[in-house]
Amino acid sequence: MTLQEYDYVRESPSKLAASCLLLALTMKNLGGWTPTLEYYSGYSAQDLHPLVKRLNFLLTYQPRDKLNAVRSKYSHRVFFEVAKVTPMDMLKLEETLTSS
Repeated sequence: MTLQEYDYVRESPSKLAASCLLLALTMKNLGGWTPTLEYYSGYSAQDLHPLVKRLNFLLTYQPRDKLNAVRSKYSHRVFFEVAKVTPMDMLKLEETLTSS
C-alpha cells in the first residue's frame, strides 16, 4: 500500500520493510523486536516506532473509493487475505510499542 502513497517515498526500503515486520509481529502478537532482528536489520525498535505508527494509521484510514486493485489482490486466499487484517487500535499500538 505504501507504493501508492507519496509520503513514503522518502523512507528507505530497508526501514520500511523492518517497520512492516515490526507492525505485523505486534498485530499478530508474535513477540517484539529481538536483538537478532536489530542486528541484521540495523534498526532498533525505537528507530522504527514512528514509521510503525504511520503504517498502522495508513491501514486504519485507507481510502475505500480508489486504488482498489491492491486491496482486492491481497484480499484473496492465495495471499492469506492480509488486506482483511484489522489494524491495531492506535492507543493499544502505542502502549505495546512503549512497553517493549
